[in-house]
Amino acid sequence: MSARLCWRTEWQLGTALSRSLEKISVGLIGEGISASRTPAMHEAEGAAHGIDYNYRLIDMVEKSPVDLGALLAEIEAEGFAGVNVTHPFKQQVLCHVTERAPEVERVGACNTVLFEAGGRRAHNTDYLGFLHGFRTELGAVPHDLVLLLGAGGAGRAVGLALAEAGVADLRIHDSNEAAADRLAGDVRRLFPKIRAASIEPSMLAELTPDGIVNATPVGMAAHPGMPIDRCLLENRPWVADIVYFPLETELLEAARGLGCITMSGRGMAVMQAVKAFELFTGVAADPDRMAETFDSFDSRGHAR
Repeated sequence: MSARLCWRTEWQLGTALSRSLEKISVGLIGEGISASRTPAMHEAEGAAHGIDYNYRLIDMVEKSPVDLGALLAEIEAEGFAGVNVTHPFKQQVLCHVTERAPEVERVGACNTVLFEAGGRRAHNTDYLGFLHGFRTELGAVPHDLVLLLGAGGAGRAVGLALAEAGVADLRIHDSNEAAADRLAGDVRRLFPKIRAASIEPSMLAELTPDGIVNATPVGMAAHPGMPIDRCLLENRPWVADIVYFPLETELLEAARGLGCITMSGRGMAVMQAVKAFELFTGVAADPDRMAETFDSFDSRGHAR
């Protein structure tokens, strides 16, 4: 089986929807998502297509424990077309779907669920979103050896996208060592020519990667801070962060201060939203227009 994901075919399968475009309701389930720019991107794109498009934030912060199955059933009963799913539910949600798109089987996480007549179908648009952003912004910089922070739902998508982008040696650090080991094993299985391994905290100081990617929630508005000591950013050519609210995370600010090239979560956020919109509606989205909406917010996530 080829390690490369056939995105065009999979999107065509996923967007074969038979629902009215007169009014569509969708949402985002996560924790600490009040600053998300996703609703604005989706609703503006829906308006451009003449769709009465409602995107609701379903923030479960401080509502633990969350009965995700019951929540999905409630939302589906309200007539939603589907939901996006973010931290910390990207893997948990797989217990509550009927069918998984091929990219979900490979990544092992889901960020988009469609409510269809035959059941719930899981998709993952994070992979393509990060891959597009990385190739556009960092494709020309050295990336033979890369340190990936995080092996959860987003980390799995990012790790496989880095392998697809041509990283030769991927080191993965996560507080859950078993999750890091699993991701490393999956990268090796799907991309046999790539070296991938988990790395313990005690070894981080000895590693000299070309770049570092943060795929943990650390840095989000609800999880402030840095996922790695500032001293470990020294002499690293580039640093990327998938967090986009705020867009300017402490990690990126520190890295830029040390002279590193940086990549924010903008590219991933826009492209995953583009593909999610197409799945929800069956209508091709305009990436440039959705990017303009994203950029209408300041670096802290407030509309200008």
